[in-house]
Amino acid sequence: MNTIRRNLLAATVGLALAFSAQAKDPKEIVIGTSAGPYGDQLKIGIKPILEKQGYKVKIVEFNDYVQPNYALAEGSLDANVFQHIVYLTKFATDNKLAITPLITVPTIPIAMYSSKHKALTEIKDGATIAMPNDPTNQARALVVLDKMGWIKLKPNVDPLRASERDVAANPKKLKLVPLEAAQLPRALADTDFAFINGNFAQAAGIKLTSALVAEKISDSYINLVAIRTADKGKPWVKDLEAAYRSRAFLDVTNKHFAGYEKTDYQVALEKAAAPTTKK
Repeated sequence: MNTIRRNLLAATVGLALAFSAQAKDPKEIVIGTSAGPYGDQLKIGIKPILEKQGYKVKIVEFNDYVQPNYALAEGSLDANVFQHIVYLTKFATDNKLAITPLITVPTIPIAMYSSKHKALTEIKDGATIAMPNDPTNQARALVVLDKMGWIKLKPNVDPLRASERDVAANPKKLKLVPLEAAQLPRALADTDFAFINGNFAQAAGIKLTSALVAEKISDSYINLVAIRTADKGKPWVKDLEAAYRSRAFLDVTNKHFAGYEKTDYQVALEKAAAPTTKK
């Protein structure tokens, strides 16, 4: 067993011992998340709803994307919120974990910002555009540019795997500048436009609503709540899902998470509540 894996397992076991030191209350739900927006959704929106129903909700924040799934699979967590279906499926398959998606959550889109331009119409030939250098997020940025008509991707390219090699036409002679995702907010001072992941935009104090264009998030990249497969159908699981589907959580989303892409069930809830116009 390599050192990294051994350390991860040791950390997971330590977390398990910490939680198992006390008898598990059947009305207690322990949810893992990453520090930031999805943890905030739990704290501001979901936890109060469940506590009104008599649950005790404990939120555990992680600083990596590995431990939360191990902790969920071995029972230290009841659910986690930090990942999308592509990551969950690969991680669960590679590590043989019996975990499964429960429900999607409002997700921050990758979006293009600028400190030099106020509108997309100000684009000039040879403009510099910073974008993430990791394959997943770079593909997302390139797909947005393609839909805008600023570049043309090769026909039939997989939108989840598009790279700079798949750019078939660049009529505006744009200079694409791949950077580490965390560095992109700083790139605003040196480039015309920059694609920035929502969590890094927020951390840098950038308003999500100031984006000049945002992606329409693919179903593959909508974040979700994950649970153990064996827990499907349990009362607390149904209550957790219902909390996300509630009007109360939609109101929290509208008030505190402007600029997030709402889920299909939230959009449907808003449409159902919209007044009808009589003909």
